[in-house]
Amino acid sequence: MSRFGKKICVLVLLLCAAFLPLAGSASVALAQDNKPTAGAPATAPASVPAAPAAAAAAPAPPACDATHMTKCTPNSGDTAWMLTSMALVLMMTVPGLGLFYGGMVRKKNVGDTVMTTFAITCLVTVLYMVINYSTAFRSGLPFIGGLDRMFFQGMLSDISTNIGNPNPLAPTIPESVYACFQMTFAIITPALIAGAFAERMKFSAMLWFIGLWATLVYAPIAHWVWGPDGFLSSSNDKALVHVLDFAGGTVVHVNSGVAGLMCALMLGRRKNTGPAHNVVLTFIGAALLWVGWFGFNAGSAVAANMQAGMAMTVTQIATATAALTWMFVEWAARGKPTIVGICSGAVAGLVAITPASGFVGPAGALVIGIAAGVLCYLGATTLKAAFGYDDALDCFGVHAVGGAAGALLTGVFAISEYGGTPGLIEGHAIQVWYQFQGIAIVVVYDVIVSLVLLKLIDLAIGLRVTDDEEQEGLDLALHGEAVQ
Repeated sequence: MSRFGKKICVLVLLLCAAFLPLAGSASVALAQDNKPTAGAPATAPASVPAAPAAAAAAPAPPACDATHMTKCTPNSGDTAWMLTSMALVLMMTVPGLGLFYGGMVRKKNVGDTVMTTFAITCLVTVLYMVINYSTAFRSGLPFIGGLDRMFFQGMLSDISTNIGNPNPLAPTIPESVYACFQMTFAIITPALIAGAFAERMKFSAMLWFIGLWATLVYAPIAHWVWGPDGFLSSSNDKALVHVLDFAGGTVVHVNSGVAGLMCALMLGRRKNTGPAHNVVLTFIGAALLWVGWFGFNAGSAVAANMQAGMAMTVTQIATATAALTWMFVEWAARGKPTIVGICSGAVAGLVAITPASGFVGPAGALVIGIAAGVLCYLGATTLKAAFGYDDALDCFGVHAVGGAAGALLTGVFAISEYGGTPGLIEGHAIQVWYQFQGIAIVVVYDVIVSLVLLKLIDLAIGLRVTDDEEQEGLDLALHGEAVQ
């Protein structure tokens, strides 16, 4: 550029700098002149048409909470945590429980054991969708829920506007997420029973028993303890007994353990037994159960909140403590610690802390873990030997004994700061009595209905395989397959 051109550019820049303040002042003055005088209506410039009222943005739906449960927006953080928890709990059954049980039976029955777990998962899913979710978790009567969610009908989930109508039991997440989360509990509970009748029950009889039991035992008991109007529910002001069961000590473990004992008594002892097929499979299954149990317990807060955090903490403490306790007790009693023993101890700790996980603190979890390790070891060894029943994989010894112990100790160690309800150590001794009543009611109902179902199935198609089929192994006899 020439020297003359540069001078022209500098001159233009100086002129612009000089006139910009004047232009700004003129704009302010023009704006002040256009203000309406007092009492005169404001008018828009002729060149800018007024926006129609209909074009105003519609108000966003309210956040879902205890006061807004119709066409509201779910909490994304809670929803994400509950989706994760649902997957974790499903992992507990397939593959966790399948491998845990599969490793402890003899090789000729491994296929039947893992197929039983898988088939139960499929069967209970369908039954839960058809009727059991509605009768368990919807309002109805104190003893059974309503039928308004049969076939999952009526679940509002408008994806285009991100609104839904949650279940009042879980107000910040979509009802579909809550239903799927509870479905995984409905799946694993009857699957636990299979540990008692392993290696000798007909596959067809198993399907009939599990299907009927899930509908006539699990769903009603879940409604009693967790339903919005259940007569044992701690959150129901009109309940007859206020039972604390955060994640299923009574509903899941006492329930399944007692049903397992009824199966063992009805079927009788196995013709012969043998050592565990593969303890590494049992170890892998136990590890999957341990990890998945964080969804089981912490997920039962149905929110990503402080209660979920404490539930996760006490679950870890109780599980590790119970595993070590079982190992040391077995070591002292038999001279050697075993893989199956320490894995069983971990599961016992998981079981016992389940009802307490949302109500107790770390100190209470430590005591519950020690109690679970001792009591469940005795239940799986001394108690079983004393009464002579053949609980093949210690369903009763671990789940019923551990669940009952955890439920009672919940009444002892519950801290109002953690779960809103005090226990014995805070001066609320009657909570222990409430816990005992809840256990007793569930046991009596479970025993009666389970025995009736087993007897009817035995009369109709028979419960037990033949002696020859048992000797050959259920894999070949019932499924025509063999594990290599």
